[in-house]
Amino acid sequence: MSSFMSVFAALVEHIADLLDPLFHGSATAAAIVLFTACVRLLVHPLSRASARGQRARAKLSPQIAELRKKHGKNPEKLQKAVLELHRKEKVSPLSGCLPSLFQLPAFFLLYHLFSNSSIGGDANTLLDHTLFAAPLGGRWKDALADGGVFGAQGLVYLALFAIVAAVATFNYRRTKLQMAANPLPQVGSGSGVGSGSGAGAGGQQVPGMGAIAKVMPLMSFMTLFTVAVVPLAAALYVVTSTTWSAVERAVLYRDMPGTAGALAAAV
Repeated sequence: MSSFMSVFAALVEHIADLLDPLFHGSATAAAIVLFTACVRLLVHPLSRASARGQRARAKLSPQIAELRKKHGKNPEKLQKAVLELHRKEKVSPLSGCLPSLFQLPAFFLLYHLFSNSSIGGDANTLLDHTLFAAPLGGRWKDALADGGVFGAQGLVYLALFAIVAAVATFNYRRTKLQMAANPLPQVGSGSGVGSGSGAGAGGQQVPGMGAIAKVMPLMSFMTLFTVAVVPLAAALYVVTSTTWSAVERAVLYRDMPGTAGALAAAV
């Protein structure tokens, strides 16, 4: 592992050397952003496949609604029937998770690289590199201890927080609009399971779905916590990746009900 980290550290330093004429003291930070973009480009085919899978699952909604009506009182049978429908139509219910899973190794590489004082037995000189005034191996708590929120280091984090908040707000609006266009299923008091609009006055939401509906749009804001606690280099990866994801999803899902079309109507 140490030899692999040494190779990765050398790669980051080499990219930083190439970018130094343009970015000078922040060349290593620019190298991390470029590295993140390369990772996202490699994962992009999975993101496209995930979008195709989402469209395929959307087309199955009427059939799944019928299965809910048929097996609404037997959750185990309903689950088996839905999985069988996915298998028959060659749609993977987990395809949307793959892009995120394949990015985790890259994130942990940066986290490990900028969390250790030595790599391969040698001093980790990358920790001294900075993004403007903030060390790439530092954390927000270090910035607060050295100048406070509006100090030289604190301002770097405020800029990152502002980017994350803007992206999270965009994702929040998208998710709310998408969920409004695709209401969660409800259980009718005497007629099995129907859609959100067809459950009638006696309809009740599927247990647990209400909590999910409230929490899901807010998940993007959890990135603020991540940026605050990880080394700045790893925070740069997170900020770049989440911004890329927001733009990528807006493009890939622009023709999905409740996404770009609804967003445009709201604006």
